[in-house]
Amino acid sequence: MNRVDPTDHPTVATAVAVPGEVAVDEVVPALASWSTVVPAGETLRMVDLHGNQAVDCLLYAAHDTTERYSAQATVVAQRNVYLTTGSPLVSNAGRSLMHITDDTCGRHDTIAGACSRESNTLRYGHHTIHQHACLDNFLHDHAQRGMTARDMASNINWFMNVPVEPDGSLGIVDGLSAPGKYVDLRADVDTLVVVSNCPQVNNPCNAFDPTPVRMIRFVAR
Repeated sequence: MNRVDPTDHPTVATAVAVPGEVAVDEVVPALASWSTVVPAGETLRMVDLHGNQAVDCLLYAAHDTTERYSAQATVVAQRNVYLTTGSPLVSNAGRSLMHITDDTCGRHDTIAGACSRESNTLRYGHHTIHQHACLDNFLHDHAQRGMTARDMASNINWFMNVPVEPDGSLGIVDGLSAPGKYVDLRADVDTLVVVSNCPQVNNPCNAFDPTPVRMIRFVAR
């Protein structure tokens, strides 16, 4: 896949010009983890700089991480398996941690889970056991705040295309995203956001070539 230079792409320039006062603006390298606490009322914009880059994400109530994002509760609340503008991101306690206020990609996945060394070997063969995975990123970030594998929860796969077929089957296919596509998450409560910029190279979720993404936390005007 031919990647664009995001510094010269007009759609990327539009995406990073957020409508508010910027509190955090960071580029997350390919394969890396990243986290921040988004205070209630602030917005986190995730920007796909090069296009077709999956961003795995965990959400926790910042003041009590036993409350965390629930894919099941979210799907039930909105009666839809895809996430897009208007979707509430519901916790295991039944309240919205964040909600999507803007989305130029169109839809995002919350049922396919995060890649791990174990799932890679199951799906793609034992030769992939050495490959870095999202679970590694999550556990690395968790360790910095005293959290462990017991704190893992269901996740969101931003910019990832996982269509559900009429017979109930699903697959990971070419993404719908493109350079400069973004999604805005408004925090309803103080929310810990933990991200793995997905390192997967065995399926099309990253066009077999993981790339950086940009995270911008801002106070909307």
